[in-house]
Parts: sequence; C-alpha cells; structure tokens
Amino acid sequence: MDLPVMPPVSPMLSKAVKSLPPDASYEPKWDGFRSIVFRDGDQVEVGSRNEKPMTRYFPELVAAAVAELPPRCVIDGEIVIATDHGLDFEALQQRIHPADSRVRMLAEKTPASFIAFDLLALGDDDYTGRPFARRREALLDALRGAGPSFHVTPATTDLDLAQRWFDEFEGAGLDGVIAKPLSITYQPDKRIMFKIKHERTADCVVAGYRVHKSGSDAIGSLLLGLYKDDGTLASVGVIGAFPMAKRRQLFDELQPLVTDFDGHPWNWAAHEAGERTPRKNEFSRWNAGKDLSFVPLRPERVVEVRYDHMEGERFRHTAQFNRWRPDREPSSCTYAQLDSPLTFSLGDIVPGLGVNGKTGFHA
Repeated sequence: MDLPVMPPVSPMLSKAVKSLPPDASYEPKWDGFRSIVFRDGDQVEVGSRNEKPMTRYFPELVAAAVAELPPRCVIDGEIVIATDHGLDFEALQQRIHPADSRVRMLAEKTPASFIAFDLLALGDDDYTGRPFARRREALLDALRGAGPSFHVTPATTDLDLAQRWFDEFEGAGLDGVIAKPLSITYQPDKRIMFKIKHERTADCVVAGYRVHKSGSDAIGSLLLGLYKDDGTLASVGVIGAFPMAKRRQLFDELQPLVTDFDGHPWNWAAHEAGERTPRKNEFSRWNAGKDLSFVPLRPERVVEVRYDHMEGERFRHTAQFNRWRPDREPSSCTYAQLDSPLTFSLGDIVPGLGVNGKTGFHA
C-alpha cells in the first residue's frame, strides 16, 4: 500500500458543547465504530479509533471498498449496522470476535455499512491540509454513484435545520449533531470539531455493586435497574465515575444493604441463558479476564443519573451520577419516566439505508 496518507491515522475528534456554534457545517452524529478506510487498488485496510486495524472484522466492507470507492483514497467515517428500526450497535459489537467463521456468518446475516464524512486523500493528493469545505466537496464527487455499502453523511450549513436534526434523528438511533468549522484542516487526534449530544435524567434503583480493581474496600461501579410493567427489575447500566474517597465512602454506606442472591431480582442461577442481566461468574467478551460478577444489594436505594439515550432496554453509554433520591420509592423507578424519541426512519436521513434490511446510496 502506497498512499499520500498512510495507516495508522488517529481520527480527528470533537469536544462536547451545550449548543451548536454558528457558521459551521453540521451533520448527524452516527452511533457506530469510528473508522478510516484506506484503499490502494485491491489493498484495503479498515482502521479504528485507537489506530488498531479492524479489517478482519468487516470482510463485506473490504469487498465493497474495492467495488465502490475510488482506486486510491483515504476516507474517514463510521461503520454502522442499519435496520428498519434504526442503528443496531449491539449487532456491531458482536463483530469483534476471534472466530473468523463467526465474523463471516455475521457479515452475511447483518452486513455493515460505512457512513463517510471526510476525505483525507484521493489519488496522489493529500487533502488533510485543505479546509473542510473543500474536503466535503471532493468527498461528494469521489463517492458520487457509490453504493450500496458506502454512503456520504448528510450535511448542512443551516443552523435551524441542524437543530431540527438534533431533535428528530434520535428516533433512528443517532445520538446528536457534529459541527465542523468550514475552514479547519484535518488534524488527527485533535478535538477541534464540536458535538452536542442528548442528555436526560432518570431515577434508578441501585441493585448491586462491583468492587474497585484496587481492592475490596472501594466501589468500582453501581449497578442500576428499572422496573418493567410486569414488576421485574431490568438491568439498565452502571455508574462508576467517583473519586477514590467517594468510592470508599460508598462501600461503607452500602454494606447494610448487602444480601445474597436468594430472593434478589437478579438471581443469576434462576435466569435463562442470554438474558441481559449481570450474573455471577460472567465475563466480558471484550476482556476475557474481566470478572463481571457483582455483590447483590437489597433494591432499596434510588439514585438520579444522567444519560444520553437508550439502546433497547439499557443505557447506550455509562450513566453519570447526579444525586441521591431518598424521597423516591424504588417501585416508582420505571421505564415510564423515560423520554421516547420521535420515530424516524434511517431511509429518510440517507435514502435506502436500513430499508427492509438492505442498503443504498444517495449523496
């Protein structure tokens, strides 16, 4: 491979802001795996946010890159799996698997798409030193007529339209809006773009904790639950960003609530395989040595947390501690309190994406 911009490259990043800045190019914030695709003829490499190659996990995108992209190019974007009901991040996570046979089976069953939003190189030309406005124009030209796996993200300079996107597109699984100053050059690993994400609060039941990696007298994370309509307590996520002094304080405070699994709503021995609830002796597929077993607590304490959006029944990202709610009864912590975003089709954002499980292209 011999390109003007060679792998590995750390993607250009964004920093969180409370409102969208004026005089920028705005685009939806896609919820997938950030990636840079390098193509030089039949050679394709799929890079990741941490510069490690993901090429082996997305064989269908490697084949699509040869079929759809210019012969020599470097394109920044997001790998997503689109469905009729929006983006499916959980299906995307399942691709990171050591067995090649499983990866190829999933590639056929739930094929990924690539949403392109920046151009780093084309032919013999390095575009990283050019302003974003020119890179965007070149990207549209380079991918015009591509498809069905590679797409260019929509973009606008209309601030009012971008704000409407922020409100509407969440229903399709997008988690905010990115703002790019029109004059910025491409600066790897620099936070010079801006992002605005959804932030909401929810009152959750604390039903367990995991011990901090430093020892047994500090809390690593608190396990959160919400009650379903049938009265069962579902696991919805964790909070874990506490100073060490607070971790030790919480450990002492929670000891009176420690119980065993008999009668606990997350009695792992009584659950069927595949249920998304913390279970004893469970391990993370991302880190084979990470023990996900937990200490059960009587579900009597309520905490208010901040979260951005849901993925199915769970928080998509780690929630953030807001405050304790001693005034709330645990039984009142239900899914009914959560906002339901407007339903919005991916096909209305990128025509053909996620329609009947198929993909298509529109620039």
